[in-house]
Amino acid sequence: MASTLLNYFLCLLLAIFAASWMVQASDPDITSDFIVPPNSNNITGNFFTFTGLRSVFGPQTPPSFKVTKVSMAEFPALNGQSVSLAVLQFPAGGVNPPHTHPRSAELLFVVEGSLEVPATAVSAFGSANAGTVSVPTNLFTTGIDDGILAKSFKTDLATIQKITAGLAPKA
Repeated sequence: MASTLLNYFLCLLLAIFAASWMVQASDPDITSDFIVPPNSNNITGNFFTFTGLRSVFGPQTPPSFKVTKVSMAEFPALNGQSVSLAVLQFPAGGVNPPHTHPRSAELLFVVEGSLEVPATAVSAFGSANAGTVSVPTNLFTTGIDDGILAKSFKTDLATIQKITAGLAPKA
C-alpha cells in the first residue's frame, strides 16, 4: 500500500513538473522593436510616422488606376515588421490586372464602391517587401514567342499580337 502511494505521489509530482514546463513554453522574446537603418543614429518619432496616405482619401476618384504603396521603400520603419500595404484607387471601368506577390499573401479590403465601378481598396501584405509581378507584362512583353503564347492560350496569333501591342510602353 505504501509503495503504491509513493508511486502515485511520484507520478503526480512528475506530472506537475512537466505541466509547469509546458506552461512556460512560448515564442522567443522579440529582441528588437524595429531595425535602425545603417548610418542612422538619431531616431525620432518622425521615423515612425508615415504621412503618404493623408491625401489619398479625397472627394475625387483619380482619372486612371492609382496605387499608393506603403512598403519598406516608402516607410523604412516597416523593416523587420513583416507588414506593408497599398491603397488602390480604381476609376470607372478600371481593372486590377492579374498579378502575384512573390514574397507575400495579399488581403484586399474594398473600402468604398465595388470593383465593377469606381472603388477604393486597401491591400495588406504579410511582408514589408511583398513585390508585384504583373502577369500580362511578364507573359506578353518578355520575348516569349507569339506562336507559343497562341497555343498556350488556345487562340490565334493576331489576338496575341494585339495584346502585346496594348502592353507596349507608351512613348
